[in-house]
Amino acid sequence: MAINNGDFVRLNFTGKVKETDDVFDTTYEDVAKDAEIYMEDRTYKPIPIVVGGNHLLPVIEESIEGLEAGETKTIEVESKDAFGERSSELIQLIPMREFKKQGMTPVPGMPISAGDRTGRILTVNGGRVKVDFNHELAGKDLVYDIEVIEILEDDEDKIKSMIELHYGSPNMDIDKTEIDIDGDTVNITLDEITKFDQKSYMDVTFARFRIAKDIWDNMDFEKVNFVDSFEKKTTEEDAEEDEE
Repeated sequence: MAINNGDFVRLNFTGKVKETDDVFDTTYEDVAKDAEIYMEDRTYKPIPIVVGGNHLLPVIEESIEGLEAGETKTIEVESKDAFGERSSELIQLIPMREFKKQGMTPVPGMPISAGDRTGRILTVNGGRVKVDFNHELAGKDLVYDIEVIEILEDDEDKIKSMIELHYGSPNMDIDKTEIDIDGDTVNITLDEITKFDQKSYMDVTFARFRIAKDIWDNMDFEKVNFVDSFEKKTTEEDAEEDEE
C-alpha cells in the first residue's frame, strides 16, 4: 500500500547538511553516536507522523507520498524549504548589563533564550554582546535519508502513535495506555506513570491538544477525552508495591 496524504506512518531518518555531510539529527542510535550528537535522555526509534500534518518539513512529507513500507528515499531540501535563509536582522547587540541582571556571564558559543526566541552568543566585546537568533541550520541546504518502516491502519495504533509523538515521556509504556472508542468519541487513559511526570500543567495541556487535533484532522472522530482517575488501593496492593 502506497503512502497518501493523511496516512499515519512510522519512519526512520537521518538529516545531514548537504555541504559538509555533517549529521544534525537521526532516529538511529548508532548514527547519533558516530556523529557525536547522541543524547542519553532520547529514545532512538522510528518516529510516527501523519503525512501532511507538518510533523516534519512539508517538502519531506510531500516527497514520501507514493512510497511503501520498506522503501527508502534520499530527499534534498533547499534552505528556503528547510529553516529559511539567514537574516542579518536576527543578529543583535545586547548590552552586557542585561546579562548581569540575570546573573549570567556570556561567552562565545553559549546558547541563550529571550522570550520565545533562542540564540547563540557570537562575540563578547566590552559592554556589548553579539547574539545570533537565526536557526542554527538557517541558510543551509539539507539532505534527508528516509526509511518507511510501517503504514498504520488500525485506529487504536494510529491514536497511540500520536500519543508517542506528542506526549514525549520516556517512562511511559504505550502498551499500558488504554484506548476506548465509542462511536465518534475517543477516550484515552494514559499509562499510570504519566500522573507523576514533572511536566508543567501547560506542557501537558498543549500535548493533549496536539494529540486531539491530529485525531480530529485525520480520523473520523469528533471528541477526544483524556480520562484521569485515581483509585483507592487495598492494604494488600499497597504492601505489594512496597515490596517491589
